[in-house]
Amino acid sequence: MPKVLIAGGGIGGLVTALTMHQIGVSCTVFETVRELRPMGVGLNLQPNAVRELYDLGIAGATLNSVGVPLQEWSLVARSGQVLVSEPRGLTAGYRWPQFSVDRGLLHMLLYHLVLRRMGAGTVVLGARVTGYRQSARQVTVILADGREETGDVLIGADGIHSVIRAQMYPDQPPPNRGNAVLWRGVTRARPIRGPYSFVGMGEGDKRIVLFPISHPGSDGLARINWIGVRTVADQAAPQSDSWIRPAPPESFAPLFKDWALDWIDVPGMMRAADAAFETPLLDRDPVPTWRDGRVALLGDAAHPMFPAGSNVISQAIIDARVLGAAMVEHGVTTRALHQYDDQLCGPVAALVRRNRGEGPFELLRLVEARCGGDMDSIDTLFPKAEREEFMARYKIASGFAREVLNASPSLIAPGAQVAPRRRPPSPLVAQ
Repeated sequence: MPKVLIAGGGIGGLVTALTMHQIGVSCTVFETVRELRPMGVGLNLQPNAVRELYDLGIAGATLNSVGVPLQEWSLVARSGQVLVSEPRGLTAGYRWPQFSVDRGLLHMLLYHLVLRRMGAGTVVLGARVTGYRQSARQVTVILADGREETGDVLIGADGIHSVIRAQMYPDQPPPNRGNAVLWRGVTRARPIRGPYSFVGMGEGDKRIVLFPISHPGSDGLARINWIGVRTVADQAAPQSDSWIRPAPPESFAPLFKDWALDWIDVPGMMRAADAAFETPLLDRDPVPTWRDGRVALLGDAAHPMFPAGSNVISQAIIDARVLGAAMVEHGVTTRALHQYDDQLCGPVAALVRRNRGEGPFELLRLVEARCGGDMDSIDTLFPKAEREEFMARYKIASGFAREVLNASPSLIAPGAQVAPRRRPPSPLVAQ
């Protein structure tokens, strides 16, 4: 049976493993940490990614246990005046919902699903991948403790600091550091606008986004994920490349003191969080190809991007499914890796560059530039139809335009399997 090696046991790596199981391919996941634990705060899964999780047998009821289906996406002014309000998921006419979820709970859900479906030996913990070598017929992953394992292809899903990518591109520069600092946290509070609404607000050099990652309790409170963003001068940007690190709210909440408003108390919400974290804003320049022979990159290893459009994890899920579809068609071969790379590398590179312009949140900057602080004039200076057209262009670029997604067939047809490789015929024995 052909075998896939996967470096990295994050969400992208685990969805890849579940996809391999679905199409009848053996795989092993190598994860650096010795114990997987819930980490991170909230994230959004776009309808195109939710569809793929459904196709993996991860139904809406299961996702409801780790998050909530969003019904609205909105940008608002400090006054609470709505600049843009759009329905989301099923409310918007998609065939699949959009979910905001607790990242740690989703990660653990996928991990336990892999173990249940594929066996405990599928994910090898405490196995730090340091590199690979390959021949015309196989690829070998090299671990820090000297162990090696050989398979047919290797998928590098080991994040923005990927060692697989570093070997593929040894002269790549360090990650690009965006001119902003992000602070993240989760606070139990009353949802803003509605129990299933995403809300973004911003002006000048700062903005905040808030969305629920749990259903409201009997007290009307839910777990609200918030992300505060402040633009900083290049020299003032944090120098750590850590993905996420603890940050006391008092170190940043005062920056948002003028957002203690009658309809939302941003600094109060920040101070009430159980824990808060600082995240560097990082991406990498797109590369011309994600593949090297029998090796391919996936997720943040392939296309680390600024989280401007809520599509970072969604794209990793799509990567895994497109890879699986290519293997259904071509087997666990370099030809499948070529098809996967040809289909995604170029378009996703354009998305990485687009997210550097703040994605849909660029609209906040455009509104401020055109209208200043005079929100009473917004419909004259920046008509609603023009604002809606801006959002429509972004959805098309991000791959989740409603009509296109609803009409497209599943990436992997139900029951599709990789055809077993034919063994070469035995030589005739002379009589």
